[in-house]
Parts: sequence; C-alpha cells; structure tokens
Amino acid sequence: MKVKVISVLEDNYMYLVIEESTRDAVAVDAAVPKRLLEIIRKEDVVLRAILTTHHHWDHARGNEELAQLFPGLQVFGADERIGALTHKVTHGQELTFGAIRVRCLFTPCHTSGHMCYFMWEDDSPHAPALFSGDTLFVGGCGQFFEGTAEQMHTNLTQILGTLPKDTKIFCGHECTIRNLKFALKVEPENEMVKEKLAWARQRDDEDLPTVPSTLQEEFLYNPFLRVTEEPVQRFTGRTDPVEVLRTLRSERDNFKKPKERPNPQAMLAFDWGLFGPFLEKK
Repeated sequence: MKVKVISVLEDNYMYLVIEESTRDAVAVDAAVPKRLLEIIRKEDVVLRAILTTHHHWDHARGNEELAQLFPGLQVFGADERIGALTHKVTHGQELTFGAIRVRCLFTPCHTSGHMCYFMWEDDSPHAPALFSGDTLFVGGCGQFFEGTAEQMHTNLTQILGTLPKDTKIFCGHECTIRNLKFALKVEPENEMVKEKLAWARQRDDEDLPTVPSTLQEEFLYNPFLRVTEEPVQRFTGRTDPVEVLRTLRSERDNFKKPKERPNPQAMLAFDWGLFGPFLEKK
C-alpha cells in the first residue's frame, strides 16, 4: 500500500492510495480532479473508488467530474450531501480493494456525516493509515460546525484514540504550524510541542508536507488528545474532559484569526457561482 500525498487548494490534502500488486488505486477526498488525474497518469494506476470524509466542497467537489470520467466509479461516504455518492457507509463497515482493507469510522461533529477511513493490509510489516479528514489534525482537531464537544470527545478518545499507536495520520488540511503554536500556548513547557513546531517550520521552509504523523506522537503534543493532562486542564480552568475539550476548541477558534482568510461560506458561494449576477452588474 502506497500513499501519495497531494497538496491542493489553499491548504488541503487529498490522497491516492495505491495497491501496488494490481496497480489499482483509491482516492481520498478528491477535491481537484485535474491534479488527481495527473498523479494517476504518472503512477500508471487505475482509479477504482473515491472515499469522501465529508461533504464540504474542498473535500468532495471533484466527485461528479471523476464519476463522469470513470463510468462505474464507486464513491463512498456517510452523508447524502456528498456528490456522486454510490455507496453510503456506516460505522464499522469494512471495504476491500485488492489487498487493501478499509474500516469506516463514523466521527460526527465537524459535520453530522463525517467518516474517517482506517486502512491496512493483512500480513504487512507497514503501519496502518488513518485518513482523518477534518476530525483529527496534526496537533489539532476540526471545528464543531455540526456537532458537540461530547461527540468530538467520543471521536478522539473512543474511536480514533484506541487505534494502534503506530497508525499514520493523514489529515485533511496543512494547519500544523498554527495548531502547534496554539498547543504551545496551552502547554508552554511541553518539550514535544517545541520540537514538533521547530520540525514543522523546517518542513514549511522546504515546502514539504507535515503529514503523516502517528497517533502515538499526537498524544504527546496535541492538546485535544491531552484533555486529562494537568497543564491542559490548568490552561482551560476545567477538569471534566468534555469541558476541557469544549474550552480548548473555543480558545483555538479565537487564536490569532488571520484577517485575510476568506469566510468559508463566501468561498462556497463563489464556488457555486452565487455571486455571478452581482459581478455581472458591475
């Protein structure tokens, strides 16, 4: 199993997972078809399926075009709002693509239909992989757009947090530096945060991705996985893990918001052409 990390849009990742014996491939969050097709041609593979973590345009907008280009293409997801969806999956459902096995892990909160995908190959010496979309990031977690702190706590502790510790984390966005800057505010004495932030800055200087991390590493520096740690509780002024998580997310949402970043709803409106009539009048 080979994972191609593909940077697209402002800070998104999509992935192409290749079954090396058959040269079949599965895409995760196929947002930009043109870029994905370039990688497919370069790797000389056949696209068999798309796994979509959630319906947001920057993760799913390429589905319809790819479904037209590849008749019979299977599109998996847990939300009816996902374009070109052919297979609605449920928590714990397992899929097979050649030697690649996939377990669907339902993690509602960022959206009500968010699904993560845990992948492995039987009898392989290589670590399994988690495609976590906008639920778990390197050093952070997703915003609670359609869910609650209780849901995210369940996602991080009972569903994703119990996976094998060597699991490689392939998330939906490159926001590692900002996440770790916040983690350093939460735990200014945490040496693992400092080391990971220095490493992430070096990667950024070299224009290289910070994915994957591992689940084991995340427990050392990701404050959203450290809600029972005394320094994190002290920062939030809470001791109940769910309340710690709720406070952390609120603090993170207000942490040095970049003024130049477009509003997500405005970006969606542009993508759908809703501003067209107004622009034409000018």
